[in-house]
Amino acid sequence: MEKEKQIRNYVKKQMEMLAGDAGTLDLGSSKAQLAQLRRGVGKRPGELPELWGIFLRNMPEELMGKEGRPSYAEWAVYTALTLFALHQQGHSEPMNAEGEENRLGRAVRKLVLLGEDEENIRRKFSIAARADDMAELSYHLKTIVKLLGNSDIRLDYGDLAKDLYWFQFDNHADRIRLKWGQDFYRFSEAKNNGKEEKNDE
Repeated sequence: MEKEKQIRNYVKKQMEMLAGDAGTLDLGSSKAQLAQLRRGVGKRPGELPELWGIFLRNMPEELMGKEGRPSYAEWAVYTALTLFALHQQGHSEPMNAEGEENRLGRAVRKLVLLGEDEENIRRKFSIAARADDMAELSYHLKTIVKLLGNSDIRLDYGDLAKDLYWFQFDNHADRIRLKWGQDFYRFSEAKNNGKEEKNDE
């Protein structure tokens, strides 16, 4: 559990560095780094040398891989940061937001609540969850993140990075899939209950 905390904190720090002290995501230097990160979506960590400094700087030694093979932690960090950069495109306010209501399953459910076709969203989410490896998962999450960005829905990228880390372990992948499914349907349940309660008043 210590490693997942390190991953979450590291992703948070990297996003803060991109945003600057005053949320300067629309300034030149941040824009350039975000544009570089976007080019890394769907690629392997290390494939683009220009991204080394953005996702590896100040990374704790215990999270780093050896001999040129990306560690599970590096995969998680890299995927979360590149997706964040994609999500951030066209937004001046950070699209990262901490909290249970912003976990992946709950964020995806918000698309349905805003009028997106439920079966279409559920199918896209299900395809992503069934991915066999990180490259495939990243590819499918790219589609979902674009939809979230188009609807101004934020996502907890620290929590996503933690999920991405555990997703790579065969004995934890199904737990993460179930967490996403539970959040997707629990969010709907909570909203429906809230409406019913208001109607009863």
